[in-house]
Amino acid sequence: MKAVVLAAGQGTRMRPLSESVPKPMLPVADRPLAAHTVDAAVDAGADEIVLVIGYEGETVRNYFGTEYRGIPVSYAVQEEQAGTADAVNAARAHIDGPFAVLNGDNLYDQAAIDQLFDACPAVCAIEVDDPSNYGVLSTAADDPDLVTEIVEKPADPPTNLANAGAYAFPAEAREWLEVPASERGEHEITDVVARVIDEYNVTPVSLERWLDVGRPWELLEANEWKLGELEGRIDGDVSEDARLEGSVVVEAGATIEPGVVIEGPALIREGAEVGPNAYVRGATLIETDAEVGHAVEIKNSVVSRGTSVSHLSYIGDSVLGRNVNIGAGTNVANLRHDDADIWFTVKGERVSTGRRKFGVVAGDEVKTGINTSLTPGLKLEAGATTMSGETVERDR
Repeated sequence: MKAVVLAAGQGTRMRPLSESVPKPMLPVADRPLAAHTVDAAVDAGADEIVLVIGYEGETVRNYFGTEYRGIPVSYAVQEEQAGTADAVNAARAHIDGPFAVLNGDNLYDQAAIDQLFDACPAVCAIEVDDPSNYGVLSTAADDPDLVTEIVEKPADPPTNLANAGAYAFPAEAREWLEVPASERGEHEITDVVARVIDEYNVTPVSLERWLDVGRPWELLEANEWKLGELEGRIDGDVSEDARLEGSVVVEAGATIEPGVVIEGPALIREGAEVGPNAYVRGATLIETDAEVGHAVEIKNSVVSRGTSVSHLSYIGDSVLGRNVNIGAGTNVANLRHDDADIWFTVKGERVSTGRRKFGVVAGDEVKTGINTSLTPGLKLEAGATTMSGETVERDR
């Protein structure tokens, strides 16, 4: 079965992190987000991967190439972001039999994807407390293994089974991909699913774990998940005076200086330098060629490629983009005094992150002056700067 993986979007809700890197290619543990989806498809038995690309598509091509893990890779271009059915339809020329569709910005548990491929036609679902923001599946009263209906974002959901955006379609569905635009002006894949439900017996496949990675704090959650699955290994240069506890991976070419303490899960990638006397804890990813200086503490964060966190700084529950320069003595506040959830600006609106602890999201090439203080839930757009000794309380 071919697997169509949707990776065309920029991810505007992920800004500023997605301004130069497409959201599916943002780092999650030891590979881009989309690679976890592709790996799930390969492990489930896909015999070809078709990646639908658009925004910064060359980044996707350069990573996956024409063959990935011995499986051929093809590409289809979605010229305009016009909905999920439109994205799959862009790959139509590559489809010649039953096919799976997966979102390149979602994480799925492997057992469910295995079952999805085996049960074709099938759709993945997960039980949620509030299904009104999802497509909602109904099953037969006398047969819970038969999907009878899918309704998009109903005001009064008939069940708590949310559509998780992973499908296995029969070959005939290739001819049903051209659907009219919905009220919001998009061509919805759920219209294709509804047609398949009318024509076939469709199996619901329950996901034990699933994550739609749409916003910066969900990128943190994705890393918490996948870093937690890594097995510790030391291939880099680790000082005898450093202490590593729990699941810690130090890749070849990485350097851990004397006095460093790392409490996993943590991944220190090739070319990264940590220390001396630094403290890394929580689910933390330190990407290729990043630098963590003397007496720095990094907690539960993503430090992207080429970023430097200078001495005597604290970074907690934060995501730093590429080539960020954190001036010495910069401190991130990640907890409100009233202990309430931290809010963040997404597409111009303030929304709750649902997290008690959340620090700063810094776009590529942000620079902070020495002794800068950054308040919880702060967004720094790509290239933003701060002054020495400044306390930053509003997005910039």
